[in-house]
Amino acid sequence: MNDANEISLFPLNTVLFPGGLLPLRIFEARYLSMISECMREQKGFGICAIQSGDEVGKAAQCYPLGTLATVTDFDRGEDGLLRITVHGERRFRIDESWVEPDQLQRARVSWLEEQDAPLPDERKPLVELLVRLLRQAGMPVSDVTTYFDSAGWVAGRLAELLPFALSDKQRLLETDHALERLEILYHDLLAEDITR
Repeated sequence: MNDANEISLFPLNTVLFPGGLLPLRIFEARYLSMISECMREQKGFGICAIQSGDEVGKAAQCYPLGTLATVTDFDRGEDGLLRITVHGERRFRIDESWVEPDQLQRARVSWLEEQDAPLPDERKPLVELLVRLLRQAGMPVSDVTTYFDSAGWVAGRLAELLPFALSDKQRLLETDHALERLEILYHDLLAEDITR
């Protein structure tokens, strides 16, 4: 694949947002080969939520918008499975996709710009909620405090950590502007008293 707009796809039952980290266990031959190629060529692959189908076996139907992921860490577990951690880089829209003979999906994509904004003062309680969620998940808070002023980063982490339906997370990913994403999260998805 020489075209910078052509990527391999990894359909999952989750949504990865730009700036997010996602641990994965890789065991299918098609994805082991894909990860090997991505690491060798120092490029990313697309993570897109499954609209219909399954993660394993025959190629699943993806939502048309996903996130480019790059491998930040990897190792082999005691069970022999490859374990990787990926970082969400930027969003893309699938323009055209096809399935290779090994059932690996590839796509030609358009890159979408993130329209971030400062976190409004009236949404600062969401940072307190995020800190609680990060601590509950055993994640170090001190490493990420510099991002607490970013509406996009805060919205992305809350969407990843809170138990929203996959379709709600996808709706947030498909929202272009960070402030709009934050408002959808605050008004439509969170109960009014969750930040108290």
